[in-house]
Amino acid sequence: PAYLTSRLAQFYERAGIVKCLGSDGRIGTLSAIGAVSPPGGDLSEPVTQATLRIVKVFWGLDASLAYRRHFPAINWLNSYSLYKDKLADWFARNVDSEFNRRTNEAMRILQAESELDEIVKLVGMDALSPADRLTMEVARSIREDFLQQDAFSVDDAYSTLKKQTRLLNLILQYHVKAGKVLKKGASMDAIAALPFLEEIGRAKMIGEKQFEEAVAGILQRMDAQLREIVERVKGEL
Repeated sequence: PAYLTSRLAQFYERAGIVKCLGSDGRIGTLSAIGAVSPPGGDLSEPVTQATLRIVKVFWGLDASLAYRRHFPAINWLNSYSLYKDKLADWFARNVDSEFNRRTNEAMRILQAESELDEIVKLVGMDALSPADRLTMEVARSIREDFLQQDAFSVDDAYSTLKKQTRLLNLILQYHVKAGKVLKKGASMDAIAALPFLEEIGRAKMIGEKQFEEAVAGILQRMDAQLREIVERVKGEL
C-alpha cells in the first residue's frame, strides 16, 4: 500500500534519546526492534525493503545457520550497522584502541572464507594454498569460538565488550603468528593439530575474572608451540 513507508517510519521514529518532562533533568532512551519475516526469506519484497530504508541496523537471521545449530543464527555477511563509524571513537576510548581495526579484520577474514568456500566445494580443501587453508581455519574459529554462543552458559551468554575484544584478539593473534610460521616452511597440518587451538575453543567459557590470566597463558603456549614447529622445520633442513 502507498502508506506503508510512512506508517513504518512513524513506528521507528519513536525510538531515540529524549530529555523527560519535569524539573529533575532525566534522560530517557527508547530502542525499537522490529522483526520482518518475508515469505521464503525474500529480502527484496516491499515490507522488507521499506524497513531497510528506514532503520540503520539489520540483523539477517539465517535458517541454514539454525539448522547447523549455530546460535544466534545471524548471518554475518548480510547484517550491518550504519552506526559503526559514528561509534568508532567511543569504542576506541571505552573498549580498546584497536577495536575497530580488529572487527574490520575479522569481517575481512569471514568474507574471504565465503569466497574460498566456493573453491572448496568444487575441488576440495587440498587444492587451497597453505595461506588460504589458514584463512579457512581462522574463519572457522571466529564463527565457532567467537560468534557462536551457548545460551545455557552464563559466562558465554553474557560477556562484556572487553572480554569479547580480548577473545577476538586472541584468534587474530593466531592468524598473524601462524602465518609467519607458514612462511618459514611449516605445514598447515602441523599447525592445525597444535593443542592451544582447543584452548582457544574453550576460552569463551572462562569467567570474566579469570579471563585475562587465561588468555595470557594461552598466548604463551601458542608462542611456545609455534616456535617448536619452526625449530623442527629448521632441524629437517
